[in-house]
Amino acid sequence: MNHPEFPLNANLTYLNHAAVAPWPKRTSAAVIQFAEQNCQFGSHFYLDWLKKENLIRSQLQSLLNAGSPDDIALIKNTSEGLSFVAYGLPWQTGDNIVSSNEEFPSNRLPWQSLANQGVEFRQADLHSTASPEDALFALVDRHTRLLTISSIQFASGLRMDLQRIGEFCRQRDILFCIDAIQSLGAVQFDVQAYHADFVMADGHKWMFGPEGLGVFYSHPQAREKLRLTQYGWHMLKDTHNYENLPWEIHPTARRFECGSPNMLGIHAFSASLSLLLETGMAAVEALVLERSDYLKQAIQANPKLELLSACRSHLKSGIVLFKHRTLPNETLYKHLQQNGVVCALRGGGVRFSPHFYNTLSELDYALELAST
Repeated sequence: MNHPEFPLNANLTYLNHAAVAPWPKRTSAAVIQFAEQNCQFGSHFYLDWLKKENLIRSQLQSLLNAGSPDDIALIKNTSEGLSFVAYGLPWQTGDNIVSSNEEFPSNRLPWQSLANQGVEFRQADLHSTASPEDALFALVDRHTRLLTISSIQFASGLRMDLQRIGEFCRQRDILFCIDAIQSLGAVQFDVQAYHADFVMADGHKWMFGPEGLGVFYSHPQAREKLRLTQYGWHMLKDTHNYENLPWEIHPTARRFECGSPNMLGIHAFSASLSLLLETGMAAVEALVLERSDYLKQAIQANPKLELLSACRSHLKSGIVLFKHRTLPNETLYKHLQQNGVVCALRGGGVRFSPHFYNTLSELDYALELAST
């Protein structure tokens, strides 16, 4: 039986939350309500919309365990947040940035684009040493200004020890940037425990939000290191004083929001976040990891399948990557899709990414199809 918040088509088994997630029922209702209100009243209830904008900052603060809602900016996507950092820091020729060779393009291209400023982008092989973290640390030297890494690798599901990395960076005065798109909404996250300077993520994956709206966290001290690359009315200290002369930049993370907010997206995303927060991220994480463990164990026990995901006992994720021992990945992927299993072709295999509401019977169905 489907979860009441996810009345998905009966012919679908949805295992693709690491790509684009379906909306909860409450999110669809929030969009309809906002659309009807706008259609009938225009901006008459704009003050109520501003309350919703403040609410979503508090919701995201809770999800990230940020020190204050003032540390939260609402952005279009992860790439925008990463670009804020890449083009906000004052680089010097000879500086280097340390990352991995498994990053999604969003956490690679902004840094590589700095090459014309004399900045080197170093990519660690996360499997070259005893631990992925050690592989990163091996590339750090006195010219390293920033370490940037995905909290969970999008293809393999490898989950990084963010607290260890953060402590390493703090001891060496290196800025720490985290692409958290594969963590937020799936596992518990703590920017304070990780000593994170910058964290960014889209809302449309594990957080069940709409595309086009995400979160950008900046530590207050790190925030002051960034020069702004976009300007507009919304990033002013006295936002609604339109005769603002002379003007001041907003003292909080709102300085990164240059123009009118995505109010429709805010209403939708806030509704989605309310489901996660009501359920509790400890419970969500336990259910997500229970499902990914179930898949991994079944794949390892199946002679026709090969598990490709790393299995770190203390650092697990919701992503399961595998392949068939005789069928090409493309053939297996098409077979699954044609039979209603929504998944992804990634990292040299097929990727399943179940969420907390997926049932074990759905997983059994997907596994049976995969071992055909």
